[in-house]
Amino acid sequence: MDKVIFGPAGKPKEYKGRAYEACGYLNERRLFAYEYQSTHGLRIKEENAKKLKKDSELNRVTVSMHCPYYINLCSKDPKKIENSIESLFNCARIGEYMGAYRLVFHPGYYSGRTPEKSLEIGKEACKKLINKCEEEGLEDFTFAPETTGKKSQLGQLDEIINICESFEHFEPTIDFAHVHARDCGILNKKEDYNFIFSKLEDHLNIERLHCHFTTIEYTDKGERKHHTLDENDEYGPNIEDLLSNIIDNGWNANIICETPKLDLDAIKMRELYESLL
Repeated sequence: MDKVIFGPAGKPKEYKGRAYEACGYLNERRLFAYEYQSTHGLRIKEENAKKLKKDSELNRVTVSMHCPYYINLCSKDPKKIENSIESLFNCARIGEYMGAYRLVFHPGYYSGRTPEKSLEIGKEACKKLINKCEEEGLEDFTFAPETTGKKSQLGQLDEIINICESFEHFEPTIDFAHVHARDCGILNKKEDYNFIFSKLEDHLNIERLHCHFTTIEYTDKGERKHHTLDENDEYGPNIEDLLSNIIDNGWNANIICETPKLDLDAIKMRELYESLL
């Protein structure tokens, strides 16, 4: 596998086939990462998940899955936490059939609680989730909580690191746009990424970083809207700054493109990366 690979968050824009059969299309465009979207619910059948795994192995595409948006491991409603644990367990179960190397999810919302209390409740839910997976005999799964873009959400960088260093089967998803938006425009040059990578190196042993990137519009509350790479003059962060830093520091990374152009902008990212080597 190349040190850095790229791919879309979801079905390629101009691809007309089934989402679980997209890996050949991606391979032809030298995109070797693919984040299958279950953001509005886990709807892929077991047989089709197995087809996706076979297709991805044939085409050398690394698959991840984005779990449902409605996950909330620190809800004030205990039933919602139970349902979230069940949903993540089902994603892990199908993810094994799919060959998903990461199960990406947003941890939840503070909902009026302190960030510290929300983190405590969220970690207790993670413990129950791991126990359930092990009790049910799942073996090949890695949950990947994501840095979140709104200040109302559990998912600040330090919180994600805390969760991941507390449990086996957990690795972070670093959404650089979310970090940028949550802190109202913190990533403006190559060196600005150093604090993220330094914290990851200090706390976690990561062989390959799973990450998301898009240019993003934000308000004082955080994330507002994703934009294309062509709109980089108006919205940050700048993909070249990230790629230059990754190259300088020798990171292995799967970069999932979350701009509205998905695979089309993922190709631009790859071409820029290759030009910088």
